[in-house]
Amino acid sequence: MRIEVNGTRLWFDVEGASLVPDGPAMRSRPTIVLVHGGPGSYDHSYFKPHASALARSAQVVYLDLRGHGRSDPDDPSAWSFELCADDLAAFVDALGIERPVVLGHSMGGFVVALYGARHPRQPGGLVLAGMARFDLDRLVEGFRRNGGDAVAALARREYSDDAVTDEEWTSVFAAFGPRVPDADTLARRTQRLEVASLGSDLMGRLDIVGQLGRIDRPTFVLVGERDGVTPVECSEEIMAALRPGIGRLEVLQGAGHFPWLDKPEAWLRLVGAFAREVRDGA
Repeated sequence: MRIEVNGTRLWFDVEGASLVPDGPAMRSRPTIVLVHGGPGSYDHSYFKPHASALARSAQVVYLDLRGHGRSDPDDPSAWSFELCADDLAAFVDALGIERPVVLGHSMGGFVVALYGARHPRQPGGLVLAGMARFDLDRLVEGFRRNGGDAVAALARREYSDDAVTDEEWTSVFAAFGPRVPDADTLARRTQRLEVASLGSDLMGRLDIVGQLGRIDRPTFVLVGERDGVTPVECSEEIMAALRPGIGRLEVLQGAGHFPWLDKPEAWLRLVGAFAREVRDGA
């Protein structure tokens, strides 16, 4: 499905009902909006089928960001994290979603954090699984812990816009965590590499730590203990910048950058429980 917001059409998909029969009444369930990583190289598809289990107790909405995946092509020179955050707010308004729990993974964490800061009264809660400031040295050390000095050196080259070979990238990707998406999952992506170059440049310069204090909704900061690309230090920095009482940090032991692959039961339980807490706190 596609919907027009802010002059572009965004693709989305839905699993699960927002209202379910409960005796003589209809009972509302939380809505979880999933925002993917990137830039350009990923879309919503890598959440599937793993996040489908959340639909047992919530409505799950998958979204392809502006210029990504199955959303309409867009002028890559105009693409920005801020525009994607505003698109997200317009998308929620257009669909009439009340108090969504919005989860941002990897690059999506930038988008969702900005969304929470720029539109603080719209969401019911946020799940941040990424970073708020790109720090090359911190990223390289995360890869060093997971893959050793050689992998760290390759990661520094790749994230400094000094492209590595496909073979070299395989060893870097393997250090994202204990498990990474398999070949079939990666093949299902609709990549938009015209966004990748600009998006990577913007990401390398982005620092939104100072804006996190504007977030006004419960925020669950979730990170894998063995995440190589957005290591635990990124989540600790987010927590320190949030207003007191807003945030909660969970370090998922034994998990990496794709925690639903490493610790699926724990990831589903934590995200689902947070969504229910947000609903019940309405």
